[in-house]
Amino acid sequence: MSLPNPTCNARITVGVDVSKATLEVVPSQGAKPLVLSNDEAGYAALLSELRQRDVGLVLFEATGGFELACATALQLAGLAVAVINPRQARDFARAMGYLAKTDRIDACVLADMARTLLARGDLSKLVKPLPDEQQLQGLVTRRRQLMAMRQAQEHRMQMPGVRQRCSLNTIIKALEREIARVDNDLQAFIGTNHGEMVALLDSVKGVGKATISTLLAEVPELGKLSGRQVSALVGVAPINRDSGTMRGKRSIFGGRADVRRVLFMVALVASRHNPVIKAFYQRLLAVGKPKKVALVACMRKLLTIPNAMVRSRKPWDQALHLGRFSRRLLRPRRARPAPGATTVAG
Repeated sequence: MSLPNPTCNARITVGVDVSKATLEVVPSQGAKPLVLSNDEAGYAALLSELRQRDVGLVLFEATGGFELACATALQLAGLAVAVINPRQARDFARAMGYLAKTDRIDACVLADMARTLLARGDLSKLVKPLPDEQQLQGLVTRRRQLMAMRQAQEHRMQMPGVRQRCSLNTIIKALEREIARVDNDLQAFIGTNHGEMVALLDSVKGVGKATISTLLAEVPELGKLSGRQVSALVGVAPINRDSGTMRGKRSIFGGRADVRRVLFMVALVASRHNPVIKAFYQRLLAVGKPKKVALVACMRKLLTIPNAMVRSRKPWDQALHLGRFSRRLLRPRRARPAPGATTVAG
């Protein structure tokens, strides 16, 4: 099977559902799908087909890394490629009335979703370079896996029995050696490819090597988006839940959970030892914010400030941020109107 020859110059969008062995490819025009192998031969065949078309966007969903080789090959060939969260694809499928789930249906959904994304003005933030990111994400993910394995073994140390503890100690030591090796590879890669950004981020008190590597791997958009955009991307921006006169409770949702976990631990440390974040945290508590809400606000601050630093190429300036917080403390707070109330300009 092959993709149909276009009868007009309209740009097409392509959805690719990836499994370990195969690629299911569907163009937005609803033609019969292409079924290819998930290997170099399959990538070459897919490129041969797509080069004959005016392709606007090729959309993948993240499938545990199986999609990265194909996505990278297409992007290196000059095609616009985006990789989205599977939950986003499934939510879109339900909204479009796709209740069943097969590889072919998933590819159709991705093609339809790609057509919707192509019409957006902010598509550029979804299409990002993959080759370096693939290697960096692989190292960060492997380190996270090893840390989880070590933690699991340490929890099992509570089990009774000398022989079990001896075996567990052996495994823990082996894991620690492997974590150290991955850390060395990770820092060498970051130092070679992202030296300037590392120097900027390292100037923030409380942000360590693990946080920097996570931000570089999981938030490659850092410095390219506004503070609000990057907060929403990671999932630390409160989402409105309003309808009519009802004002629901704001909460964070979605985004990149691995980054949020790291930012939460950084916020805990920074709220005690970073003078700027500590002052911000104490100010929120003083006006009655719950501790968890204040910590989430600190997480957002620890994301938006580095984002601005990377964008402006300026290191951490403690006096600048403390001055801003002091001015806010002195500024009188304006009373908010009650839900449903109207205000009249004087």
